[in-house]
Amino acid sequence: MSIKVFCDIADLYNIKKFNNINFVKGFTTNPSLMRKAGAKDYESYSKQILKICKKKPISFEVFADDPRSMIEQGLKINNWGKNVYVKVPVINSKKIFMGKVIKKLNNRNIKLNITAVYTAKQTAKILKMINKKTKVIISIFAGRAADAGKDPVPEFSKSIRIAKSFKNVEILWASVREPYNYIQARQLKCHIITIPPFIIEKIQKFGKTFDQLTQETVKNFLIDSRKSKFKI
Repeated sequence: MSIKVFCDIADLYNIKKFNNINFVKGFTTNPSLMRKAGAKDYESYSKQILKICKKKPISFEVFADDPRSMIEQGLKINNWGKNVYVKVPVINSKKIFMGKVIKKLNNRNIKLNITAVYTAKQTAKILKMINKKTKVIISIFAGRAADAGKDPVPEFSKSIRIAKSFKNVEILWASVREPYNYIQARQLKCHIITIPPFIIEKIQKFGKTFDQLTQETVKNFLIDSRKSKFKI
């Protein structure tokens, strides 16, 4: 199984750029990325994105904090396009599991991306809320787990194993920190990895030997020392 690469971005320039790259199979966004991109009106900005990205899957996240409002937002977001996944956090800010939201939207045959997942226990709880036909992505935040000194790999392995009987479920490696995460996600047999633009560009340049890397590194040190006119 080959892993699908999604681009984790919300600015229109990069969506236009990476939508034309076959290597990129879809997009993920979140409220933080939307804010960073300068979005003032969430719906109108999302629809601008959808004018560019008409076919590849793209996730737009609800930003309400109570189940009823999340469901209302999810129903509206779902109507924006056939390629849209409604992104729902696994819990809200009060640490309450959003199983009710997941089940309600899943029962309406709405494609979901369950986000901010960190453990296989959370994956198991999600699987209990969904059917085996409507598409669901479970986004596990590897980078943020690693930032906290936790090894995310065992959680991915367990999640992939317990989700195996759900042919409609894809496990996504989220919060990428370095290009090597792509190799890790592929080795684990994750279905998707979502990556910021600058790391996608690095992955496309994979293939240099250790000898080449050593020489490039030494040359860069030499260039910088000469530019600085260092003397001993």
